[in-house]
Amino acid sequence: MVDTETLIETLAREARPVKRLPPPGRRVVRWLAVGLPVIALFGVIMGARPDLAEKLAEPVFLLQLLAGLATAVCAAFAAFASCVPGAPKWTLWLPAAPLAVWIGSLGRQCWQDWLAFGPEGVVFHPDLICLPIIAMVGAAPAIAMVAMVRRGAPLTPRLTAFLGALAAAALAYVGLRLVHPQDAAFMVFVWQFGSVALFASVVGAFGRRFLSWRHGAAA
Repeated sequence: MVDTETLIETLAREARPVKRLPPPGRRVVRWLAVGLPVIALFGVIMGARPDLAEKLAEPVFLLQLLAGLATAVCAAFAAFASCVPGAPKWTLWLPAAPLAVWIGSLGRQCWQDWLAFGPEGVVFHPDLICLPIIAMVGAAPAIAMVAMVRRGAPLTPRLTAFLGALAAAALAYVGLRLVHPQDAAFMVFVWQFGSVALFASVVGAFGRRFLSWRHGAAA
């Protein structure tokens, strides 16, 4: 067992200076600097949906798009804050409000389709392209997120992984909505929002396997 005096001497001789991490807000900006160009590149490769200008003029479409983007930003902030010991607990709940708006808007649109068209308004069709696109487009923001949160202290790795994956998948959702002409509310809810929820839940469940408390340079 090392005595106290030896321990102090060892720390004084070998301990490396620790650089403080930037605040979560600044780290979100840096993360978006990685994620947004990926979304833009995806849009260039796939091509914007032909009716994008008309859709952006629709309040419901715009609300869901902004709610998804706000969820991505707030979830990223919460993920970075969760890696700062002593950070206020309320920061972890930041994504709740835009996420509720997002879900509420999709649910309301589904209900309106049901009232207008009956069971035919919520018919289920396979749209399997959504899941791989969400995963593919969200991969780069997700990898950037993992690299950045590992430079903090992810003491709650599952929660941090869930929030980080939610941020990446929500950002991918925004990109998908700009190129994929799928507007049936029930289909958007099941395949697009469902892909986001599935991605965040699976990654969160395995958070302990790839997130650990490590020290490193600030991101």
